[in-house]
Amino acid sequence: MAARGTPVWLEVALNGPWGPAKQPRAPYSIADCVAEGIACARAGAAVIHVHAFDPDSGRQSDDWRTYARIIEGVRAEVDAIVYPTLPFNGAEGHGGGLSVQARYAHTVELARRGLIEWSVVDPGTVHIADLAGVAADRPGFTYSNPEDHAREGLRLAAEYGFHPGYAIYEPGFLRFGAALAARYADAPQAVYRLMFSDRFSFGYPPRSYALDAYRALLADCAPGAPWMIAGLQVDLRALIPEAVAAGGHVRVGLEDAPLGLDIRNPALAEEAAGLIQAAGGRPASAAEIRAALETPPRSPI
Repeated sequence: MAARGTPVWLEVALNGPWGPAKQPRAPYSIADCVAEGIACARAGAAVIHVHAFDPDSGRQSDDWRTYARIIEGVRAEVDAIVYPTLPFNGAEGHGGGLSVQARYAHTVELARRGLIEWSVVDPGTVHIADLAGVAADRPGFTYSNPEDHAREGLRLAAEYGFHPGYAIYEPGFLRFGAALAARYADAPQAVYRLMFSDRFSFGYPPRSYALDAYRALLADCAPGAPWMIAGLQVDLRALIPEAVAAGGHVRVGLEDAPLGLDIRNPALAEEAAGLIQAAGGRPASAAEIRAALETPPRSPI
């Protein structure tokens, strides 16, 4: 068990690329994303991750202005680290073969305005298939992150001072991400999100042996780097006590949860905060996370 009162970072991923047909309880409008981000922060989440959507088509739309309205709306009420996604390159309906400039266009605009502290930089490409869909011959998709895209993310992180958020879908992502972090030593500390799944084909299921394997690899490749458990189509509740005891952090939310879950993000945040406390930790504040990452305090909106 973690030392009583150890600060544990709690992140909530509000929606993901799924859209209302697949994850109907997630927020998609600007107003709903702002309201749920605020509610999650008040439930203990100091980090909020969000995908922006076009209200007319219902599809993901990575316009920096939409992200700015969400970020400013949340931060006007609570102190939280709010950060956007990248286009899910290769996923059906979300763009394929996007140029590196197109993928990071909104990141650059938000960073220029001092609106982001973290941003997604995923160090690797992975095929993602629904395990139940394999038997039914429903094809999956390839989430594409060419090397020049990952390198550009680290270059931008160094230029603008935001923390790269690595999604570690496979062990090789961790090794390559650590090598990139060493190459781009001027970039701020990367945060390693260890991605698990119950229903998708990538990586590991949320099991103790899998967490142990990732922790051993982190110790070899990125000793001392901050990490958290996360995933897609996954229930992480049983793994939270082990992660907290091992010095890790936690991400939940309707991006990561099984599709069709009949619950909203604030309830997921409140439940995760309770599990963190039961394991001996407590949800960290945004100020504590910044201090741990040696990030200067953000300017008020």
